[in-house]
Amino acid sequence: MPLDDALRYAAERNGVQQDFWDIFGRQHFTAPETNRAILTALGFDCSSEEVLLRSVADRDASERNRGLPPVLVISENAPLRIPGKSSAPDFDLEITTEQGQTLPIRIKNGIAQPSPRLPLGYHRARLTNARTGNEMRLIVTPDRAWLPPNTRYAGLGITLYGLRSRRNWGVGDFHDLRDLADWAVSALHVEFIALNPLHAIHNRRPYNTSPYLPNSIYFRNFLYLDIEEVPGYEEIRYHFQDEQFCTELEQLRTAPTVEYEQVAALKKRALDLVFKATPPDGECRDWIASQGELLRCYATYCALDEHLRAKNPDLWVWPDWPEKYRDPASPEVRRFAAEHEHEILFHGWLQWNVDRQLAEVQKHARGRGMRIGLYHDLALATDRFGSDLWAQRSFYVAGCRVGSPPDDFSPTGQDWSFPPPNSRQHREDGYRLYSESIRRSMRHGGALRIDHVMRLFRLYWIPEGHDATRGAYVRDRAEDLVRILALESVRHQALIVGEDLGTVEPEVRETLARFGILSYRLLYFERVDGRFKTPNEYPAQALASSTTHDLPTITGFWTANDIEARLRAGTIDHAGYETQKADRARDKQNLLDALFAARLLPENYPRQADLIPELTGELHYAITGYLAKTPSALWLVNQEDLTKEPAQQNLPGTTSEYPNWSRKMRWSIEDLNELPEAHDCAAMVAHWIEMTGRSQPLKQT
Repeated sequence: MPLDDALRYAAERNGVQQDFWDIFGRQHFTAPETNRAILTALGFDCSSEEVLLRSVADRDASERNRGLPPVLVISENAPLRIPGKSSAPDFDLEITTEQGQTLPIRIKNGIAQPSPRLPLGYHRARLTNARTGNEMRLIVTPDRAWLPPNTRYAGLGITLYGLRSRRNWGVGDFHDLRDLADWAVSALHVEFIALNPLHAIHNRRPYNTSPYLPNSIYFRNFLYLDIEEVPGYEEIRYHFQDEQFCTELEQLRTAPTVEYEQVAALKKRALDLVFKATPPDGECRDWIASQGELLRCYATYCALDEHLRAKNPDLWVWPDWPEKYRDPASPEVRRFAAEHEHEILFHGWLQWNVDRQLAEVQKHARGRGMRIGLYHDLALATDRFGSDLWAQRSFYVAGCRVGSPPDDFSPTGQDWSFPPPNSRQHREDGYRLYSESIRRSMRHGGALRIDHVMRLFRLYWIPEGHDATRGAYVRDRAEDLVRILALESVRHQALIVGEDLGTVEPEVRETLARFGILSYRLLYFERVDGRFKTPNEYPAQALASSTTHDLPTITGFWTANDIEARLRAGTIDHAGYETQKADRARDKQNLLDALFAARLLPENYPRQADLIPELTGELHYAITGYLAKTPSALWLVNQEDLTKEPAQQNLPGTTSEYPNWSRKMRWSIEDLNELPEAHDCAAMVAHWIEMTGRSQPLKQT
């Protein structure tokens, strides 16, 4: 067998697709050098055809010879089958359920006889009287995620960091979120508030502020704490009443963007004082202990990062730390942890406070009548220089990065600069970390958005030394991952939205639909041969919205603000600018035609898009109604579209060239209650919610 054929064979055996179709309808084939690079990153020796095939055979033999697989994910409605054991002698299993019940099971020809009715959850199974390979994790899952019947809700999407108020410390906090929930219920009658990912980030501009590239996906950003509601703040309040502090606070509140470093320093100073004045009590310490090794590693990383940067401010990322501290299991890290228990406890205490305050907001929102409450967002990525990579390195594949192939938004593709997950290692560990990422992200919420849900099926890998045009899609164990997602959804009574944008294979949406996971449908992408789909053509099992953080707002779309921003940032040249402007003119006309066809504009309104330079009130009303009228289970109104803002939150392909992830909302929470213009915008959205049957009677408190 020629080496190229051996590479193709080995790559296919390990999930590397040998071709894919892009959004332009072109077929791409995986190059031999791409196969070689990905296989090498996966631990295969590709020095020759013979060595490679032996490497693949050895790994296959190791899998066959183990007593049980490391994990088995099954349906609660399917018989218990042990893969690879259909021709094996009969044997006995002992299952210990999550609840502690022990069940003896007889396996004949690979199938339990009789098949037990196991409860949903994470159980343990072991071979009776076996010496090696004798235990596996058994995960019993439902066949569908949680989704209330006849769901047809409306929600408001916000960036929590961007909330303005006359009382916060320069960044939106949980107090602001509670106040916004009150306004959103009374003024809009929405059933949920959709949030940006609340994951912990480094809070350092411009490279460490993206909520979609977090320091840790398991913990949340302390910046969202309402400092004045942290137990013990009253003891140290006098430190923050002088004129200098008040001046600094006012500057941070009125700044057009979030000043992450300054706000973090100010809040950290206050929290340090509270922590010293009011040490954590037993309840806090018990909660910290309940979070296990994940929180211990995260808190150790945070304490170590602060300690090393205090000595050398140029140590921005852990790969630059002294080598002895780069491995969390090193003797030096263990010694540091023993000597700095107080600092590590501090970071656990921060997460306890975050958890308490967020729980209170969700309880408050549900108490006001919201049927979902908070809608959280789980990022695809984790920062390659963050705590997750430091602590869980074996769960990521070194030598490759995740990205996307070329499309009409990025003609040369996208390189997202973070490593792909190590599917084999996650399976060996029983999917524990994956389960934790889902569980912790949906905690204190009624819905969870999965960013780039195609990750559960495949990701586009770009090997080191290659650009984004020379990558390949690598498949994951989708059925296992989707089933675990459904399990956590049912346990938390939280519905799931899968962000299925981009190069989506039919299999992805078919599987999501089968499991009751909502699709994510955006106005700009819902077209057929350039024609915008009518509201009735949107699927019922979906979330419908106008845009997302990476795409133009409605105002930005109509005025081409996003195209102008790309030109200013240098991500397109003048030729690209002219092409995109021409495309936009055509898209605007198509949208205008769709609005007339839906009878959402008056007959005397201009029928030529080029005669309408700005987003008028009639257009705002019509586009809002167009999406409200879809049969989709959820309708999401973004804050920028509520307030008619032209700038989007993130301009892909930029860092310091654009104020990504820091733009504040046009109006403060107080303005929403007081300004006539804000009242008019809210009344328009509330009108469409009522007209389309997405509202419920307001619950008084």
